[in-house]
Parts: sequence; structure tokens; C-alpha cells
Amino acid sequence: MRGIAYMLVFACSMSAMIAVVRHVSQEIHPFEAAFFRAFFGFLVFVPILLKSGVGILKTQRIGLHGIRSLLHVISILLFFYGVSVTPLAKAMSISFSAPLFASVLAMVLLGEVLRVNRLFALLMGFVGVLVVLRPGFLDVNMGLLAILGAAVAWGSAMIAIKKLSRTETSLTTTIYSTIFISPVTLIVALTVWQTPDWHQFLWLALVGGLGSLGHLALAEAMKEGDVVAVLPADFTKLIWAAVFGYLFFAEIPDWGTWLGGAVIFLSVSYMAYQEHQDSKNGNLKSERQLGGPG
Repeated sequence: MRGIAYMLVFACSMSAMIAVVRHVSQEIHPFEAAFFRAFFGFLVFVPILLKSGVGILKTQRIGLHGIRSLLHVISILLFFYGVSVTPLAKAMSISFSAPLFASVLAMVLLGEVLRVNRLFALLMGFVGVLVVLRPGFLDVNMGLLAILGAAVAWGSAMIAIKKLSRTETSLTTTIYSTIFISPVTLIVALTVWQTPDWHQFLWLALVGGLGSLGHLALAEAMKEGDVVAVLPADFTKLIWAAVFGYLFFAEIPDWGTWLGGAVIFLSVSYMAYQEHQDSKNGNLKSERQLGGPG
């Protein structure tokens, strides 16, 4: 129950974060919002660093941390841009597809076996993506393509996270990510820089705080409960995104967003269940089924 509760906190925090990004992006470029997400997100971890000391940063895989962080940067920049011009619920539906791309990459890069069950889940998930996008029936704009690209980048980052999880704690991995992505996003943000006023500054601080709160809650959810047990609570991100989109931006999700999002999520849940069964037989348990860009 604690794992599910943490997962609900994660889902609400991340949905609230993208709602704030949508709001602040009306005045501040989303690339600048991405920098402040990283910067304020890092500040959240400063007290932990002061309490635990630099020993928490000890690692022999600094290169892999760098690759993971670069992929995270790409996913954040694309996702924040996409959210600024795409209905929140539709953006969230597409973001659910990241574990599908991670699974494909795991087969290509890590040599994982393509079983019939996994193939079925992948096909079902990509059908869900097509239901959300409906190319040929709806205009697939740059915002939607950016979110899809963010899902691919985050799926790639999940492969690095999986390899890091074998030797690194989730806290070490998260702190390294915030350390690396802050300067990179700053360089990108400087190309579109607009000094925020105090009101915008508070909104940007909230983006960073919500992002870090969400990822800490996710780490606790993974620690407290089985992936299969806590995963269903992740679907509430779509519900929260629809609520925030309706209340603050007068967005009403269409049927394709709900149906496609549900199909994508069910495919990811089915894949998580299959990997849980595999872990019982001695295989490594995968943690790449949760999370998302941002």
C-alpha cells in the first residue's frame, strides 16, 4: 500500500509539473523552463548532499552517468517543447510509450530475447500510439512529434538506467542526472534566454520542485512495492493530466486520447507482468516500466 501511495504521489506530481510547464511556457520559452527544472531540481538534493557527504557520489561508471544524462536532456527539451503546444492528456498518453521503445532497444543493444508475449505487448502498444496520433486523419504537428521523440530518448535512457541500477543506488543516479543536465540545459536556454520576473521565477521553481518530488516518490514506490503492484497507479497520470487540462486550459481529451492511452498503458502493464514472471525464474528484474520524460 505504501508503494501504491508513493506511485500516486509520483503521478500527480508529474502531471502537475507539465501543467505548470504549459502555463509558464506562454511567457517563457520551454527550453528555459527545462533549465530551471534541472536547476531547482538539483537544489532539492543539496540538503541530502550536505547530510550524506560526497561519498554518495562515489561511482566507477561516470561515463554511463553522462550518457544517461544526455539522453535525459534530450527527452526533457523535446517533452517541454511538445507540452507547450499539445493538449496535456494527449501528451501524457504518448509519453506512456517510452517503455515500449526501451524494450525494443533492450533487444537490440542488450540482446534480450523477443518472446511471443513481449512481441504481442509491443504491437499492442504501438497500435495504441497510432490510435492517439491517427496519422492521415489528424494533423501530426511538431509538438506531437517532439513528444514521441522524447519518449524514444527516455526509452534509450532507461537502458542506461537499467545498467546503472546493477551497481548504483537510485539516489546516486538521480543526483548525477541533475548535476549533468543543469549546465547542458543552461547552454540551450541561453539561446532563447529571457530573464524571468519574480512571478515567473516562482512558477519555474515549482516546476523543479514537482519534478524532483515526483522522481523521489517513484524511487520510494519501486523500493516499497513490486513493479506489477504499483504500476497501475501510474495510469492516474492521464487522469490528472485530463483534469488539469480541463480546469486550467479548457482542454477536453478526445476518444482517441483515452482509448490509445489505455491501450499503451495496458501493453506496458502486460510487459511488466511478464518480466515479473521472468524475475521469479531467476532473470534480472527490470525497473524500466515506470517514469517518463521530465
